Amino acid sequence: MAISISVVLLLVILTVVFLRNGALKLSHALVCVLLGFYLASTSMAPTIHNGVAATTDIVSSLRP
Repeated sequence: MAISISVVLLLVILTVVFLRNGALKLSHALVCVLLGFYLASTSMAPTIHNGVAATTDIVSSLRP
């Protein structure tokens, strides 16, 4: 749960930065949000969740 909240916060921060810099238009951000809601309700959601979880496990195990 904490990892998914951290990912959501990171994505929100990146979206705000892109919106402020003009690199991302509001319409594009809305399309991305709608795509996220659509993907969350499909059968791909567990696969996406497992992929993100595996990636965070790999990144968290890296030592500098």
